[in-house]
Amino acid sequence: MPDYRLISADSHVNEPGDLWASRVPSAMRDRAPRIERFEEGDAWVIEGVDDPINFGMNACAGLEPEQMKGWMRFEDMRRGGWDPVARLEEMDRDGVDAEVLYPTPRLSGALVAHRDAEYHLAMVRAYNDWISEFVGHAPERFGGLAMLPNRGVEHAVAEIERVMDRPGMRGVVMGCYPHGTLTLEPDDDKVWGVLAERRIPLGIHVSLTQSMPAAHRAKLPGYGRFFDAPNRMIEMVFSGMFDRFPELDVVFAEVDFGWVPYVREQIDNNYHRLEPVSRFGLAQTPGEYIERHFHFGYMTDTFGLRNLGFVGAERVLWSSDYPHISADYPYSWRTIQASMAGLPAADRAAILHGNAQRLYGFGG
Repeated sequence: MPDYRLISADSHVNEPGDLWASRVPSAMRDRAPRIERFEEGDAWVIEGVDDPINFGMNACAGLEPEQMKGWMRFEDMRRGGWDPVARLEEMDRDGVDAEVLYPTPRLSGALVAHRDAEYHLAMVRAYNDWISEFVGHAPERFGGLAMLPNRGVEHAVAEIERVMDRPGMRGVVMGCYPHGTLTLEPDDDKVWGVLAERRIPLGIHVSLTQSMPAAHRAKLPGYGRFFDAPNRMIEMVFSGMFDRFPELDVVFAEVDFGWVPYVREQIDNNYHRLEPVSRFGLAQTPGEYIERHFHFGYMTDTFGLRNLGFVGAERVLWSSDYPHISADYPYSWRTIQASMAGLPAADRAAILHGNAQRLYGFGG
């Protein structure tokens, strides 16, 4: 087993263009997501999505700023996005010992939001088969996350049982709640119970959504990645799910954490004012649940690191976001050394590898 010094708790793959067409039932191959060529470059064409989904910003880490563009050709990106052998070489160059791997967000978001249950389940299973093969190449260095189906809790539980015992599979990522909406329902407890019993972390990458993706039109995409997370924390806490499943861990990826102390203070302040009349029925204060059950992945958050005592080092996970635009590849250690200057060694170790080892079982 490697002596882990640096684990990225949120890195990504670049899915190959034939991933779905080569794995789904023959009757669905013509409907499967696929890469097509356009004048500007290559892009995913996905059923139910109006725009071609380009991927240049999801594969530009390490390029000069002037070369980072939305459109590119698939053959021009580094192979590590879909080839685990090449990925290990890229990790070695950046000094990263292990990675937890998430799917490409807009691509996975289209599968999450698709309303055809048969289509949804087939595409989710195909992705999970592919990612489990990828991470199985070097399970001591890769952490695969299974996409959690959301067309009924029975399908979600079945998919957990189908793939989570494969080598290198270490968690699940949820796009919306297992029963298929953005509002928690009691039936979802069947899924939380399985995750808690098996100590499988529940991941949320940025936010939950049921909207089909579209071409980026915002002037500054990504600046408000944490907007959804506080609402999900409140919803989960006040549902009582952590009283019922005290071993459940939730990881918010790519939301940073400098906002957490302020949000927790405001939640607890209102809770103490309203609890005498509202009688929420919680065993602890909301802040105590946040301190125990939620973890936060960041790429750049100097403010958060300077105020780490208000969050707790055990809640924070360093992430490279490789190969996306937010990555500092191949100079991650240079950024780490600058941003973490003055932090106690124990806090650095927890953030850079210890928390990921504990949550995802690296080295176990």
